[in-house]
Amino acid sequence: MQSENVYIGDDKFQRFLDHYACPTKLLTVKFKFAGAICSPNVNLRPTDVISSLFPEERQPRLETKAEAELFFKFFMGLWDEMFVQIRTNTLRLPEYKGNINDKNELATFLHSRADMIEQGFVEGFWGGCSTLNIPQFAAELISSLSDMAEAYEILAQKLEKAETPKDIYTVAQNTDKTVLKTIKFLIENLVLPHITNLERTVN
Repeated sequence: MQSENVYIGDDKFQRFLDHYACPTKLLTVKFKFAGAICSPNVNLRPTDVISSLFPEERQPRLETKAEAELFFKFFMGLWDEMFVQIRTNTLRLPEYKGNINDKNELATFLHSRADMIEQGFVEGFWGGCSTLNIPQFAAELISSLSDMAEAYEILAQKLEKAETPKDIYTVAQNTDKTVLKTIKFLIENLVLPHITNLERTVN
């Protein structure tokens, strides 16, 4: 798919999110889009996913048609960027660049990982549905991703009493590998065979 929209890059997009007081973190937005792209919910629209990034009482007010067009163009630039990663099965977890011996930095990282997986990919995949008509293996994979999101939170709790935080980081790295393997398997066996049917537009 040749995108008509261009992703403006992480730094500019983060400023864009800040401008509209979006409480959802950029990495979670990316993974929510990725999960939504993979979703078999044929009624799911990008606008639904974009709206879900904001609490109902804090939906952005778009004053003009031009502002609305630019607002959705920026979001669809990221959507199309994530679509390419799904189509090529190259979705990656961002590398941790903090201090592995700093408990506070590591805890923030672990909470972020959990948020990316559960509030991001898993929630995006369900697309607002409580149930979906999917094969048993896919349901089990999505459930396992939720379990791994919880595992990150448990690791964050264990940090408080850990004598060597880098040991917790090692476990987190192994969890990362399992998460990626799970997502890649899901994409390869559930999504790619039907990828042309999953292309969505903002309308």
